[in-house]
Amino acid sequence: MTIPEGWSYGPWHDGPDPLAAPVDLRDALDEIGREVMNGSSPRSALEELLRRGTRRTQGLDDLTRRLWERRREIERRHNLDGTLRNVQRLLDEALAAERRELFPNPSDDARFREAQLDALPSGTAAAVRELASYDWQSAEGRQKFEQIRELLGRELLGSRFEGMKEALQQTTPADVERVNEMLADLNALLAAHAQGRGEVPELFAEFMAKHGEFFPENPRNVDELIDVLAQRAAAAQRMLNSMTPEQRAELASLSQQAFGSPQLAQQLAQLDAQLQSLRPGEDWTGSAQMSGEDPLGLAEGARAMSDLAELDALAEQLSQSYPGARLEDIDLEALTRQLGDEATVDARRLSELERQLREQGLVERAPDGSLRLSPKALRQLGQTALADVLRTARGSGERDAANAGAAGELSGSSRPWQFGDTQAWDVPRTVRNAVLRTAGRGPVRLDVADVEIAETEHRARAAVALLVDTSWSMVQENRWLPMKRTALALHQLISTRYRNDDLQLITFGRYAGVVELPQLIGLEGTWEQGTNAHHALLLAGRHLRRHPDAQPVVLMVTDGEPTAHLEPDGTAEFSYPPEPATLRKTVFEVDRLAKLGASLTVFRLGDDPRLNVFVDLLARRSGGRVLAPDPDGLGAAVVGDYLRTRRTL
Repeated sequence: MTIPEGWSYGPWHDGPDPLAAPVDLRDALDEIGREVMNGSSPRSALEELLRRGTRRTQGLDDLTRRLWERRREIERRHNLDGTLRNVQRLLDEALAAERRELFPNPSDDARFREAQLDALPSGTAAAVRELASYDWQSAEGRQKFEQIRELLGRELLGSRFEGMKEALQQTTPADVERVNEMLADLNALLAAHAQGRGEVPELFAEFMAKHGEFFPENPRNVDELIDVLAQRAAAAQRMLNSMTPEQRAELASLSQQAFGSPQLAQQLAQLDAQLQSLRPGEDWTGSAQMSGEDPLGLAEGARAMSDLAELDALAEQLSQSYPGARLEDIDLEALTRQLGDEATVDARRLSELERQLREQGLVERAPDGSLRLSPKALRQLGQTALADVLRTARGSGERDAANAGAAGELSGSSRPWQFGDTQAWDVPRTVRNAVLRTAGRGPVRLDVADVEIAETEHRARAAVALLVDTSWSMVQENRWLPMKRTALALHQLISTRYRNDDLQLITFGRYAGVVELPQLIGLEGTWEQGTNAHHALLLAGRHLRRHPDAQPVVLMVTDGEPTAHLEPDGTAEFSYPPEPATLRKTVFEVDRLAKLGASLTVFRLGDDPRLNVFVDLLARRSGGRVLAPDPDGLGAAVVGDYLRTRRTL
């Protein structure tokens, strides 16, 4: 590939990955819609999608599980006595070298020194303290003892300052003096800040100019400096809290020997006290259960504690359980440190999915502040549901009507061309789209995005009533979601292809009611006794009478015989087994619908023999029919029956 002159390419550092696959909003919306139709709120459905993830992306639950596995790995692999072990090892090596040096010496002084070594306390810290003034005869022994002091100094500083242990691998007296001076200046700066003195910014600038090499984080002000130091000091304190009391006592005593300068331990103690006072919100009391075999020194232990704290913070961010939680809150740099680049890619993709669902208007705020699916989202869900239904219908021998109206009369409206469309183009609108798209940019050229299809329609109208059973048995027998998808598909078909038809959705449990599609989609299953087909048929009759010039179509989906009817005062009377009055009133309403010219198609779910006998009676009295699809075929059966009736108009 030839790179144009003046252009250069470099590594990608931040922002959306330009090579990442686009977020599949349709699949995500289908998942959310399925959860909502199963009774979840849109908010919980979105949260469930983010927790579970998509086909190409790990969800928040998987990322959280990996965080906890990482946390357990740290606790099970390590223990915190690495510094004590190293001090004991160096002490043993120093004493062995000294004894080797003294053994061949026949002098009384050599025997006296051996007696001193034999009389050392058994505790490591006490022995090191006793040997602080010992005059070593062995050069190797003296070197090992100095290594103990240097090790303690590096570990103490490394547990409070990031990278300090590595920076002080070769320590000279000048280095020790420089560190002590830095700690004294740091404590003075923090004291001035605590007192609220006005010259703190100048003092901070002077401090960083003098000691900035000790702070690779490059804090910009004293508050950032305190934040960095407090997080590290709190991790060191949690590490000490995780040790046994004996281990803590040993370290406290050994710290006085760090670099052979008790001043260092005193300065660090003062620093810790000031940081705890300035940042009481840090976790100074926590601990961890380190039970592994791999020993960690103080610096590594503090780093491990910082990792554990970072893992806990990430787990909270991924839980999204706090008020106002957004996926943008996730610390991607920390996630990369703990789980690697792939986890960060997944988190970015989930965040982008959430952002696009909101920005593209697929979820919106209701007046009460809750989330709900927008009309745009319902249309997309309807398209998916209808496509699934028509695909099932073709597989079962039903035929999809390709034209919006079987008579082929132009309706005056058009729509964008979609793959598979065979209808005639709306040429004027197609050309207009091309002209507008290419205006001022050379010759007009048609693009597939310009094409619009001329829609046709029947001039005859239909008044359609879809009656859906919402009694508890529909939920219990896993018929709730197929029922809603059926309503969604029929609504989509009528609103896009048969726009002159008038559809009314009617639900019936103990009572019946007219609902809009968003209400039905978000309807939750509740325990309610009663299947009031009588009330539903009353409402269907009222709908048909409002459209006397339309062909009446009544479709009923139910899985139980009528067990409730409406009394004259508007109350529902429930009885199981059904009372004769309930059956009589239900049949009476079917007869009234038949007088309006409506035939009733009943979609019977389940194998209840009593229901089978009753719906056969209803079909015979109305000149209708009974279909018994399985739940997966319910949508195809309802839409297919509607299309069959529609073709007779």
